[in-house]
Amino acid sequence: MFLDRDGTLTEPRHYPSHPNELVLQPDIGAPLRALQNAGFALVVITNQSGLARGLFNTDALDVMHDRLRALLGHRGVRLDGIYACPHHPDGIVPGYRSVCRCRKPAPGLLHQAAQDLGLDLSRSWMVGDSACDIGAGHRAGTRTALIGTQPLDDVAPDVQRATTFEALCQVLRAPPQSRAGRSSVSGEPGQLGPRTRN
Repeated sequence: MFLDRDGTLTEPRHYPSHPNELVLQPDIGAPLRALQNAGFALVVITNQSGLARGLFNTDALDVMHDRLRALLGHRGVRLDGIYACPHHPDGIVPGYRSVCRCRKPAPGLLHQAAQDLGLDLSRSWMVGDSACDIGAGHRAGTRTALIGTQPLDDVAPDVQRATTFEALCQVLRAPPQSRAGRSSVSGEPGQLGPRTRN
């Protein structure tokens, strides 16, 4: 189970840079625990172009993700990994100003997490609130769940619900399914960003 951070696990904020700006979406503890108990790995996949834009550094991002783990831990939920893309082609930090293979909708972080954690992408879900999330899931070969009520122009999710709680509950009810063979987008330019510490 791949989960976007801002607007999916947490309430939407514009480039959050402080731990207190991370506030969990309502009522998500119970379905996340149920997914965890059903054997799903829970992995955050997040674009964090604030790093490329110089709005915060990797230490600040680590502190925010410590906060995220703590908030979820209080609800009995343990994350198996957090993978963050620091890049943006218009960034001002030279090391992060690039076109990369990890910024969603590119699927690089999903591929990396699947390799690291031994996950079957064809039996996984990508849950997020944007076209980038759904596009990354499609390109990696996962099923997809969109948060929000607005339709997307270019990509269609397998599930769409108004809230994260409702989407996670729908994923719990979905039958197992294989989509082997849809995976991989290779040869994209740029680099793959590092994950944050587990």
